[in-house]
Amino acid sequence: MPRNAAPVEHLDDVDAVTRAVLTASRLLMAVSARSLAEVEDRVTLPQFRMLVVLSSRGATKLVELAEVLGVAPSTAMRMIDRLIAAGLADRQVNPADRRETLLRLTDEGRGTVEHVTARRRLEIAAIVARLAPDRRTALIDALNDFNEAGGEPPAPAGGEGEGPGGRGEGPLREATGRQACGQ
Repeated sequence: MPRNAAPVEHLDDVDAVTRAVLTASRLLMAVSARSLAEVEDRVTLPQFRMLVVLSSRGATKLVELAEVLGVAPSTAMRMIDRLIAAGLADRQVNPADRRETLLRLTDEGRGTVEHVTARRRLEIAAIVARLAPDRRTALIDALNDFNEAGGEPPAPAGGEGEGPGGRGEGPLREATGRQACGQ
């Protein structure tokens, strides 16, 4: 049994799973913070999350963006104003309804998401590469189940989970032999 494995009687223990997920979330937060280090003078972690949402959804109304992020529209407005000031996002009139404004990434914002995501993927791939192949497969299954239980949809091809190229290639695929999210 691996040194950190839970005894068999604790495999279904919600508290043991919760502790393991909290530990993993600390690790992933550290990876996230390090991946943002080069752009931290321009983008906070919550702002980066907004950029990722805009990257994956395309042009989005403010109210929808706030809902996805779980923040008040006024908070989302302040965040997007800062991103616009930094040149990472902009507003455009909705061509389908000129009364609406849509928010979208600029080329620089898209490049920021791609760069930070690539750094994050490299560090996660290095961690995953240290796992035995059967543990990698178990981790994919467990994370897919966890994401589904939490209502997080699988990463689309070309989205944050797949990396900038959108082909399921790169360090994670090379390290694990599988695409992210079991795709």
